[in-house]
Amino acid sequence: MTNYLDELNSQQKTAVTAKPGRILILAGPGSGKTRVLTHRIVYLMREMNVSPWNILAVTFTNKAAREMNHRIEQLLDAHPRGLTMGTFHSVCARILRRETDNMRHYQRDFVIFDTADQLQVVKRALKELNLDDKKFPPPKLLNGISNAKNELITPDIYASTNYISEITRRVYEQYQLTLQANNAMDFDDLLMNTVLLFKEHPDILQTYQQKYQHILVDEFQDTNTTQYALLQHLAAQHNNLFAVGDGDQSVYRWRGADFRNIQRFQEAHPDAQVILLEQNYRSTQIILDAAKAVIQHNQNRTHKNLFTERQGGEPIVIDEAYNDLEEGDIVISTIKSLLLNGYSPGDMAVMYRTNVQSRVLEEAFIRANMPYRLIGATQFYKRREVKDIIAYLRLVHNPADSVSFNRIVNVPTRGIGAKTLQTLQAWAAANQWQPADAVIELATNPEVQHPFRGRAFNALHNFGNMLSAWITASAGSHVGDLFDLILEQSNYREYIDDGTDEGCDRWDNIMELRGVANDPNLTLSEFLEQVALVSETDNLEEVPNSTTLLTLHAAKGLEYPVVFITGLEEGMLPHSRSMQDAEELAEERRLFYVGITRAKDRVYLSHAFRRTFYGTTEATTPSRFLMDIPEALTIGSKPKQRRQESKARASSWHQSTPSWSSNRSQSSSSLGASRRSSSSPAHGGNQSSDKKSASRYEPTRKPLPKPNSPYDEPKRATPTSCQFSTGQKVEHATFGKGIVIESKITGNDEEVSVAFNKVGIKRLAASFAKLAVVE
Repeated sequence: MTNYLDELNSQQKTAVTAKPGRILILAGPGSGKTRVLTHRIVYLMREMNVSPWNILAVTFTNKAAREMNHRIEQLLDAHPRGLTMGTFHSVCARILRRETDNMRHYQRDFVIFDTADQLQVVKRALKELNLDDKKFPPPKLLNGISNAKNELITPDIYASTNYISEITRRVYEQYQLTLQANNAMDFDDLLMNTVLLFKEHPDILQTYQQKYQHILVDEFQDTNTTQYALLQHLAAQHNNLFAVGDGDQSVYRWRGADFRNIQRFQEAHPDAQVILLEQNYRSTQIILDAAKAVIQHNQNRTHKNLFTERQGGEPIVIDEAYNDLEEGDIVISTIKSLLLNGYSPGDMAVMYRTNVQSRVLEEAFIRANMPYRLIGATQFYKRREVKDIIAYLRLVHNPADSVSFNRIVNVPTRGIGAKTLQTLQAWAAANQWQPADAVIELATNPEVQHPFRGRAFNALHNFGNMLSAWITASAGSHVGDLFDLILEQSNYREYIDDGTDEGCDRWDNIMELRGVANDPNLTLSEFLEQVALVSETDNLEEVPNSTTLLTLHAAKGLEYPVVFITGLEEGMLPHSRSMQDAEELAEERRLFYVGITRAKDRVYLSHAFRRTFYGTTEATTPSRFLMDIPEALTIGSKPKQRRQESKARASSWHQSTPSWSSNRSQSSSSLGASRRSSSSPAHGGNQSSDKKSASRYEPTRKPLPKPNSPYDEPKRATPTSCQFSTGQKVEHATFGKGIVIESKITGNDEEVSVAFNKVGIKRLAASFAKLAVVE
């Protein structure tokens, strides 16, 4: 037996050395599924003499693909030339670019529209159909279109069952026509068009079936109908499909993922080999036992008895805070204690169900002057200045891209107003041109008949000249050189960098993007594709050492020594939208399970007695998921007791100070005693750290007011006019000085949006913010 197999445990070795055929690997969290996938690929090449170009390995993120490639190179001590490895979208994009001659409506240089571009196309479709985008929100319609594509439903077979679905059908049809006219696809098109190509051209399918004789797929539980069909088509000839997944970690139902594909796979192929990976290499046994106790309540799943050599471990800490502000302070206090005992900021992650929860936590970190990073690499690519430059490059690459043209035709301002643009679009349409083709024609053909005069003509002519020059330069230029040329000739820096701190930050973002374009081996097409396909966690390793703040969805596939999960209340986790749907509730439970199993050493769970959303504060009930964790595995707050009290309070509120205060003090005292008796460093191995640890649970607090009603704070009279006005200079105790950019009456309060010098734009409730007007 070769050395590379000796490092596998018995279950992993069984999976890696399995006979060819359809194989389903159900891999528990932290069980080494990436190791199994990479070793299987090496095994196919070394022991079964399979050529690398006959292997296709599909992942869900670019980061996972890079990691797998790196490990395979280490195992082989060489690069496996010809191996196809990538995400579903990137693999499909490659296939489609090779086969454009066999596709209707598309040319080889098609572009990929991101979400913002897609929304613009939906808005345009609504306008052309004379539909009100206020009555029919574009994001909702786009979601309906995406769901249809994920189910392989094209506009011509989309069946409308009610008024809203009929509107969706009409918009979908117009949306698709607009994409085709722009030689553009959205992300879902990459998958759907590949499957349709295979259905319409069996000869092309046979070519790829012969090429990809062995197919391996990661995160199989996250596949949607289209991805499942793609795999079934490709594997139909040789029947060699090695699928690795875990139904317990399927948390992307909202974007089309269907964990039932695991069941469908087993039903469609009853002779398939099913292998469990149950040994965990990440967490302690206490963490695994807590996770198993949570997930076992879900139905229609394959039980996995997760185990580890890391027996025992620290108990799960459950904290109850009075409100979300104190919850943030408890997190900060705990992190400070852990830092004193050997952990670094990068060892810790604070997780939450929804992005809206990050604001209070961010403010807690700012107040404590502690470094943090907010996960979301795609957020970088959504920044205005970044999207502007990408739009320039996309337009150069594909002049048919009218969405990018409309974005930058007057950015920076060059005197091309709405009326001129409307005239340009009408003239272009009359000549069957795209707008970019029209301005190039205007600039390069002195004989062309056109409706423009004076300043409008000069502005369009100058822009057309630049665009034509950039297109010419792109043929033989490095992406970075083209990038610099566009910046220089468009005067974009003068436009974006106004000398303020914000202006400098915007220019820094442009330079960050310039760094991405600096790869000399990257073509313009590859650069744009890489940018379009970037995922939220792809650049995690490039962020400096600091505590990570991220949603539970974004945490999938990551791991940290210490994990905090906040907001464990009914309506938060599980989310209120899941309460009436058994499948959605099951997914919320899986989401909590994913969060717990990200932790190596310690897990801290927290919930608040009261929580504020958009200025309204309500009493809460601890999450039902907390009840599933055996008390023997936990220390701290007793959520079962609090949950019973919350239910009683909903029907009968005693007119006395709530029992929270006394219960909280008792649990704090007992918890402090538990901590002092522990030998763990973070729990206080000496008298000094005992005091720090105990103080964390007994913050100074004012007596609680008697509630006026079971759920509401005392009501304020609704203001009749805004106290603050746009342009007014104000100062906040934490955020410092800023300028009001918007103020409006929302509910019984005034909502003020302020652009602060140090922390950017914040939306505040005036009654809580205590803003001071600066003269």
